[in-house]
Amino acid sequence: MDKADLMQQELLLDVKGLKKYFPVQSGLLRRTVGTVRAVDGVDLFVRKGETLGLVGESGCGKTTAGRTILRLLQPTAGEIRFNDPKLGWVNLERMSRQELAAVRPNMQIIFQDPFSSLNPRMTVERIIAEPLVINKVAKGQELKDRVADLLRVVGMRPEYMSRYPHAFSGGQRQRIGIARALALNPKLIICDEPVSALDVSIQAQVLNLLEDLQAQFDLTYIFIAHDLSVVEHISDRVAVMYVGQIVELASTDELYYTPKHPYTEALMAAVPKPDPRRRDRPIKLPGEVASPVNPPSGCYFHPRCRYAKEVCSKEAPVFREVTPLHYARCHFADELKLRGVVG
Repeated sequence: MDKADLMQQELLLDVKGLKKYFPVQSGLLRRTVGTVRAVDGVDLFVRKGETLGLVGESGCGKTTAGRTILRLLQPTAGEIRFNDPKLGWVNLERMSRQELAAVRPNMQIIFQDPFSSLNPRMTVERIIAEPLVINKVAKGQELKDRVADLLRVVGMRPEYMSRYPHAFSGGQRQRIGIARALALNPKLIICDEPVSALDVSIQAQVLNLLEDLQAQFDLTYIFIAHDLSVVEHISDRVAVMYVGQIVELASTDELYYTPKHPYTEALMAAVPKPDPRRRDRPIKLPGEVASPVNPPSGCYFHPRCRYAKEVCSKEAPVFREVTPLHYARCHFADELKLRGVVG
């Protein structure tokens, strides 16, 4: 068996050239005058049992990419291949709504806001039981027992089943959301900034819970966040997004300490240092983040890049493997000696 065959067996998700454009409409007749390139050619793969961190500034397309992968949003272009335990490799972007119903139990999402993601008119029992009822997995006493087990798994008491979401704190609500995501024994869970709305002390508890659940149920995560410290703690590999594109993808240690893209270098320089004696200067990027409605020619990052040359404004760089399993979208990724998080 060659390396390519081995990689295919290990992979759970393989995304190539994923795009999601939204029309910009104007005028009384709502004519389309442009497009928002929310996701603009994303390439990534996720191995079974690993956590892939997805980071970037607000508005870079992280959440849209996650929801498009799950087909909560219809992709504009690209390929989304998922290794389903029963069906084998399937192309999610080609599947009809009826075909997707057979795959959806193995792909779930934990939403960012634990306050708006739970229906305030439903009890905890109904919220967690809903995916089980829809997919006709359990009913009656079996359903109630399954909900009680899920609450225990996420560290909550079964007696809470009859309560409503308003009776719980933010951390407890997020645990309920996690229990709902686990209900159908999924293989892939997309965590859409699951701790960003929580207090720091509660964040640690939820992160530890996610790690314990991953070990217990052999879960695979795509962990979307903008907190680099959280991503470093939980992720095996990290992908960095900028204006709808992934500009770098590597193992966590390689990306944090030996970045290959200037934008990643700027992000790492902004990570707070716990040592007060350290006086590393942050890298100040000129200008503003490029607009996804009208991105610059060539490399989207070139107007803000201190290493940019003439070719950067004319030719779009290819997302390529610079060193083994370390990918970057930069013309000069082989030449630049960039500063990592430790300087």
